[in-house]
Amino acid sequence: MSRTHAAFTLIELIVVMAIVAMLVALAAPRYFRSVERSKEAVLRQDLNVMRDAIDKFYSDAGKYPDALDELVSKRYLRKIPPDPFTERADSWQTLPPPTEAVKGRVYNVRSGAEGAALDGTPYGEL
Repeated sequence: MSRTHAAFTLIELIVVMAIVAMLVALAAPRYFRSVERSKEAVLRQDLNVMRDAIDKFYSDAGKYPDALDELVSKRYLRKIPPDPFTERADSWQTLPPPTEAVKGRVYNVRSGAEGAALDGTPYGEL
């Protein structure tokens, strides 16, 4: 009596592993690029929301806020969003008004992250 065992040969396993490795090698760069693009989109949206809140604060108070926390305390923002690249809310860089005649310290905000976006623009200039 002969027993036959149904099993995979070593060659079949190697071929399957090679196919899986090739698929992973093709998919991984696309995945990481899409993650990078989504972080950039979140950064641009957060900057737009904070800049809009600064403008509304100026329209209401007649001066710019002294800190980003003032936007939260006056309820222009619920909270300061974390920078998607540094993953910290305290890494934002604030810029003063262009003239000394305007009161307040926060005229603009930008990311404190190092590096550049996929289009070559530094994160601090978005």
